[in-house]
Amino acid sequence: NQLPTLDDIEAERCRRSLSYFIQKVFAIVDPGATYKHNWHVDLMAEYLMALHYRQIPRLIFNLPPRFLKSIGFSIAYPAWELGKNPSEQILCGSYAEKLANKLSLDTRIVMETPWYQNIFPNTILSSDQNEKAKFVTTARGHRIAIGVGGSATGEGDNIQIIDDPHNPKKANSDADRTFANETWFDQTMTSRYNDPKTGVCAIVM
Repeated sequence: NQLPTLDDIEAERCRRSLSYFIQKVFAIVDPGATYKHNWHVDLMAEYLMALHYRQIPRLIFNLPPRFLKSIGFSIAYPAWELGKNPSEQILCGSYAEKLANKLSLDTRIVMETPWYQNIFPNTILSSDQNEKAKFVTTARGHRIAIGVGGSATGEGDNIQIIDDPHNPKKANSDADRTFANETWFDQTMTSRYNDPKTGVCAIVM
């Protein structure tokens, strides 16, 4: 038997440790910055792992700006989930369609790297549906991005990630908060689960 290579060890560590995977994704998404590890990244990964194993069905995670919330929740986590299960179906929402699409594009960039493909060789993006707002795997899994107020008609999911549902400039508006919380989230998003009993949701803001 051959001994595992350094690449094999690195790949296995990324598959096992979401925290470590997030750290590596940071270098891809923001290559000009220096990663500085902190305990909150481990905590973020721990709660997302609990979501993955369906140990908790609903998660709200609050932390300050520039603390890797979007890289952790909206970019690394969907890529990791689709790596573990290429058939997984994920719906990601943000307060603006432009932001939602940007996060989707970053996820796709990560998944198209040789580094990711070495870790998860069975997860292959389909050429039939490979857009900013929606990309699909050959196993029919997907990551779909929508903005608050956007429609997800005809789409289903097992995992929902809501990243900044409120525009910071309008967060003090009762009308805007009510629309995001009651009209969009309660009526649109919660109706998209393939199975409401097993569907999980993480809100980060």
